[in-house]
Amino acid sequence: MGRRRRKRLPTDPVEAEIESLSHDGKGVTHIEGKATFVYGSLPEEKVRFLYTNQRRKYDEGRVVEVLTPSPDRVEAKCAQFGICGGCSLQHQASEAQIHSKQQALLDALKHIGKVEAEGVLPPLVGESRWGYRRKARLGVRHVPKKGGTLVGFRERGSSFVADIDTCHILHPKVGELLPALSELIDGLSIRSQIPQIEVAMGDETCVLIFRLLEPLTEADRQKLEAFGPAHDVVIYQQEGGLDTVKPLLGIPAELNYRLPDYDLTLNFLPNDFTQVNTDINRQMVRRAVDMLELTGDDRVLDLFCGLGNFTLPLAHEAGEVVGVEGDAGLVARARENAERNNINNARFFTANLYETLEAEPWLLERFNKALLDPPRSGAQEMLAHLPKLGVERIVYISCYPGTLARDAGILVHEHGYRLLSAGVMDMFPHTAHVESIALFEKS
Repeated sequence: MGRRRRKRLPTDPVEAEIESLSHDGKGVTHIEGKATFVYGSLPEEKVRFLYTNQRRKYDEGRVVEVLTPSPDRVEAKCAQFGICGGCSLQHQASEAQIHSKQQALLDALKHIGKVEAEGVLPPLVGESRWGYRRKARLGVRHVPKKGGTLVGFRERGSSFVADIDTCHILHPKVGELLPALSELIDGLSIRSQIPQIEVAMGDETCVLIFRLLEPLTEADRQKLEAFGPAHDVVIYQQEGGLDTVKPLLGIPAELNYRLPDYDLTLNFLPNDFTQVNTDINRQMVRRAVDMLELTGDDRVLDLFCGLGNFTLPLAHEAGEVVGVEGDAGLVARARENAERNNINNARFFTANLYETLEAEPWLLERFNKALLDPPRSGAQEMLAHLPKLGVERIVYISCYPGTLARDAGILVHEHGYRLLSAGVMDMFPHTAHVESIALFEKS
């Protein structure tokens, strides 16, 4: 049987009025009743767009002309906006961005979880919405036709690397270093065998992990060794899996960040999960701790605790905190951070929270409060345990409104909790990523 021929896309621009914004930052319109997602458009705009894809249930397009601009439209700061995949909302005013994210959260709660928050929290926003990003994976590609090596985020919907000199969302130490990195890699013998650079920053130290598909020559190594101190960065190399990540000079970098409200310093390794936005993380931790209304009599369960980002601040105000995390390395760091900060009322366990947990000793204990900070997939597998453990109050941190809404529906409709409040945090300005927080209480 022959392969079905792909339908040819219309070549003439189509005029449309944009109704709303999708969860990934595209304008939504309907053409002859069919949902169409138009990149580069905003709600309340009249635009002309070209189709880029047509599917059975929806179509996609990109703006070619804005006929009636939204009052929230602004000029993008980056000349490569629309090409580079690092941002999707630079054309929307910052206040409108966070409003759209708040609405996306409330819509998800209503339509997916069939719940509504009794109160809406004011959004958490940073002092600056630029230069905030301290964790990133940058693409590297040697492109002779463009004059050499490109370093940066990949182009939207493509494996190609965007041609940019400065990235305004990366911390300036890295965002302004792209041309120097390009020049460095251009001068290496294995320039075509370096596919990416990982960025990991603490409050003072910046680590760049070079992924190497071939070993460095001695001349290459000398160039990298000179580059690090010249630009105040620490170079790591990775020749295989995560277990091959190591400092180029053999001396590990001291990476850490502070939580001043609690006089805490948390150390981490370059490949550890940490929040990308230090300012918002500090605000988020403060809000989460305050929402739990802790006293010295409280026993708190911190699930998906990582290296102790919430656990240690919670321990400052609760009687005892138990942190549980699936990554044994992060648990080791959490214990070390507790000891280093003289925290003696926090205990940590390693457990895969998506598998059967009946044998876990901490499930035999009682807790009256809990904090959940799961990955994108949510915490559905853990929810039924919470009422059995005696948990009366829950703070849920989420990086994806869809799974927060699903889990909120389960907590409310199946386990007898109320959704007291919910709101968003501007962890990733100028992107469609939505970070949110919600508070539940046993009815």
